[in-house]
Amino acid sequence: MTVLAMSTQFSVHQFFEGRRIALLTKHGKESVMAPLLKEKLGMELEVVTGFDTDLLGTFSGEIERELDPLSAAKRKCELALQFSDCDIAIASEGSFGPHPHIPFASCDEEWVVIMDQKNNFLFIEREWSLETNFSGRVVSTEEELMEFAQKAQFPSHGLILRKEQGKNSLVIKGANTPVLLKSHFHYLNEKWGKVFVETDMRAHCNPTRMNVIQRTTEKLIQKMLSACPRCKLPGFGVVSASPGLPCSLCEAPTNSVLYLVKNCQFCNYSDKLYYPHNKRTEDPMFCDQCNP
Repeated sequence: MTVLAMSTQFSVHQFFEGRRIALLTKHGKESVMAPLLKEKLGMELEVVTGFDTDLLGTFSGEIERELDPLSAAKRKCELALQFSDCDIAIASEGSFGPHPHIPFASCDEEWVVIMDQKNNFLFIEREWSLETNFSGRVVSTEEELMEFAQKAQFPSHGLILRKEQGKNSLVIKGANTPVLLKSHFHYLNEKWGKVFVETDMRAHCNPTRMNVIQRTTEKLIQKMLSACPRCKLPGFGVVSASPGLPCSLCEAPTNSVLYLVKNCQFCNYSDKLYYPHNKRTEDPMFCDQCNP
């Protein structure tokens, strides 16, 4: 019996309840994913350790990341399935840099993917977040080092030291106390007279990033639990947003979201959700006509 035929007999939740789901990670992501998968989908998460995910690339640059974040997350799912006896897997991948729409702001872009081999499902969610400590700078004194460390939320958030930005010949991680951090700094500073210090963006060293991974996982699960009105299969989610919310003063269309487009990846049914933020007009300060 095909999955499509089964969908008329089973609720969306029953596609997932009671199954084991594989996660290939060495960075503790199970701490935020496992409780959500258990509570919302009734799934037991199994951590897979048969493959070193650093071989796909590292944030610190020692191993070049050849795949884009989404492709890397999909590859992790494939490897999790390969190195486990599960038939469904979850993975996440992130990247950091300038926000695509907000000048001078850094952001965290996270992808979470669930690949269901049994039912031939692929669920994808993406989150842009301004909540990140992503940063780096050259320091030549202990005072400069500790000033950066304080802004980067050290020691709850890890730091990385190296000779200079982009140089991978000597990269020091894991200095998780002020004493260790200062010791490693002085070692490098005596050699080169300056040190590049940067935030450690690995999930287990960065609680702020871990929170974003958690939110992205929550969004993905919400999408999975949303059934298509036509074929009743899971994953009826938002695929795009359209601007045009009218200005409350001049009624001209603004760049604020007027409606979201939801789409089914199986039968291609789509629907529009108007006024997703419970606003029918926008403040004139965001209008190009009233506030050019």
